[in-house]
Amino acid sequence: MRVLVTGGAGFIGSHIVAELAGRGHEPVVFDLAEDGRDVRDPAQVRRALAGIDAVCHQAAKVGLGKDFGDAPDYVAANDLGTAVVLAAMAETGVRRLLLAGSMVVYGEGRYECPAHGVVRPGPRAEADLRACRFEPRCPVCGADLSPGLVTEDAPVDPRNVYATTKLAQEHLAASWARATGGRAVSLRYHNVYGPGMPRDTPYAGVAALFRSSLARGEAPRVFEDGGQRRDFVHVRDVASANAVALEDLGALGAPGFTAYNVGSGDPRTVGDMAKALAAACAGPDPVVTGEYRLGDVRHITADSARLRRELGWRPVVPFAAGMAELAAGTDAAAPAAP
Repeated sequence: MRVLVTGGAGFIGSHIVAELAGRGHEPVVFDLAEDGRDVRDPAQVRRALAGIDAVCHQAAKVGLGKDFGDAPDYVAANDLGTAVVLAAMAETGVRRLLLAGSMVVYGEGRYECPAHGVVRPGPRAEADLRACRFEPRCPVCGADLSPGLVTEDAPVDPRNVYATTKLAQEHLAASWARATGGRAVSLRYHNVYGPGMPRDTPYAGVAALFRSSLARGEAPRVFEDGGQRRDFVHVRDVASANAVALEDLGALGAPGFTAYNVGSGDPRTVGDMAKALAAACAGPDPVVTGEYRLGDVRHITADSARLRRELGWRPVVPFAAGMAELAAGTDAAAPAAP
């Protein structure tokens, strides 16, 4: 299968390219940083789609950014870019799409109240965050909540600009599938880490920020109280999820849109991750700062059972081994395909 990988020179994209090539497919990289080609340029995208069987759309502006002033750039890169790609696919007859989705579309994760069952807490109030009251409360009775795993049929509730653009990408993909008879799959990545992560940028993930601090001999600065639960999934596991989903798309099958969570199934707190990475780097212990960012959620962890059950995907990189590899600074990404 000949697959156009937008963002194929990036962190996740380069690992997908290597995985596809290793499975005997022909990945074709389309990347602004690599060759100056922009997904917002219709003519460039149309030319790139010649002879392509499927599109793996990874190109995006990621992370929470600095402030709301980033909103136009996020919308342009993520939503306009996706719309241009989908329009070109509709025009050229390419009917298979794999989209880099994100767990951020859910907002907060799944919570259960002992009295009211599963509930959806609203956004955390800044007054609570300032007072270091970080845990969401039951919106009915104010009781403590127990966090659990979120499934793909959970209500979506994006709580920042990036999350909003990722949900809009999925809606665009679903509309494209209905209009063209195509098949679209969104892989909702949880916290991806591993070799080749971007560093020293406000748009990087927390693991990359901690790794950069440790590389400078500084203690990782952990926001809130470090108790935020996340699912840290290794980038090679994410790449293999893309490959198996693309191979399933290769059979085409019934048209439509499907979303899958992609997580390790081994939830950890941000504080636990900082400690593990600091120990693997033989660096200073993390510092818990109590700082916070509006738009951050408290707990969000994946149930990836649907992907395991329907496509047979399994994550294989254990948390400790992945942290050790990240600390060592090794880079497993293969050279980009032509």
